[in-house]
Amino acid sequence: MDLFNQTDQIKNLLPRDGTVHHYGFAFSKAESDTCYSTFLETIHWKNDESIIYGKRIVTNRKIAWYGDNMSQYAYEKITRDALPFTSELLAMKKKVEAITQETYNSCLLNLYHNGSEGLSWHSDDEGHFKKNGAIASISFGATRKFAFKHKDTKEVVSVILEPGSLLVMKDETQTHWLHSLPPTKKTQKSRINLTLRTMAK
Repeated sequence: MDLFNQTDQIKNLLPRDGTVHHYGFAFSKAESDTCYSTFLETIHWKNDESIIYGKRIVTNRKIAWYGDNMSQYAYEKITRDALPFTSELLAMKKKVEAITQETYNSCLLNLYHNGSEGLSWHSDDEGHFKKNGAIASISFGATRKFAFKHKDTKEVVSVILEPGSLLVMKDETQTHWLHSLPPTKKTQKSRINLTLRTMAK
């Protein structure tokens, strides 16, 4: 599929109340392998933290936060300062912007060491992000299932995200849908996920 010329033909994965486009392979296997190795070695990874019932919880999953304006990102009562985009992240951002016809000014990266690490149901609806803005998710490494659940009807929609694949959530998706990365015993391989976002001005 020519992603640049057939964007309008990509089907919305959600039946209502939001838009999720799965573009398939935006990066070749060689590009995907190179990106995985590069980001694994060069990104400034830190264990994720959250505060639950007043206690600081440190997860095995690692994250990193990058942006073009040294912005701050806060969730789970933890504030993080963005690092400046690396040249590799800027090149990826430019390519994804061309494919999706959206613009992004920040990137949250996640490193899942194996299938036992995932994310529970949540929405990326923090106030510092552009309301109804696009979030582009790029996957490298292990193949994992990604799921959506409607907040009212509880309907579940799932998609398999392979290395090199690109998925975009936008419009009212975060208002009406939760999403998760379910743990799995089917893989022991690690996965790197990049989510390009737009911070509100």
